[in-house]
Amino acid sequence: MRITLQDGLPQALRPQAADLYWQAFGGKLGRVMGPERKALAFLRDVIRADHAVVAVDDQGQLLGLLGFKSPAGSFAGGDLAQMRRHYGLFGSAWRVPLLWLLGREVDNDRFLIDGLCVARQARSLGIGTALLNAAYDHARARGYAAIRLDVVDTNWRARQLYERHGFQVVKTSPLGLLRHAFGFDAAHTMVRAL
Repeated sequence: MRITLQDGLPQALRPQAADLYWQAFGGKLGRVMGPERKALAFLRDVIRADHAVVAVDDQGQLLGLLGFKSPAGSFAGGDLAQMRRHYGLFGSAWRVPLLWLLGREVDNDRFLIDGLCVARQARSLGIGTALLNAAYDHARARGYAAIRLDVVDTNWRARQLYERHGFQVVKTSPLGLLRHAFGFDAAHTMVRAL
């Protein structure tokens, strides 16, 4: 199987990208972003195609993706109007503050990864490594000297990948009472110099 990396997310792959993102992050976002059908509709709407690098196979099927943040926005952030469109006034009224507390941070000094996911059937093929290498290229092209990501304390597999790539934990942020909403206790901020 030949794996190809592409800058940007092709329109035809938006549904696959939303599904893959939800598979990877639904465990931590499910209590807040669920039910799943609403979360997937929201993600299909808000994904920023210009804030992604994707890995596809010979048939054009999505194998993995890396989303990132920039001053213009984030891969899967969305805005209040989009949240209201999918969750209604009441549903967005309690979701927005929780999500804001979880992921409001912007990093002007380091390139910020907004999610890395690889399809289950494509794991251990080097796709995560290839996507990280693409992120390093994007970061260098934008003039950053370092790259940053956050990984939850329960995602040991991702943390091992990042540590193999030279990322180091620079901060651990306990969630406190928010752990009941998101299902994990802390997030580790990891940084790698370029």
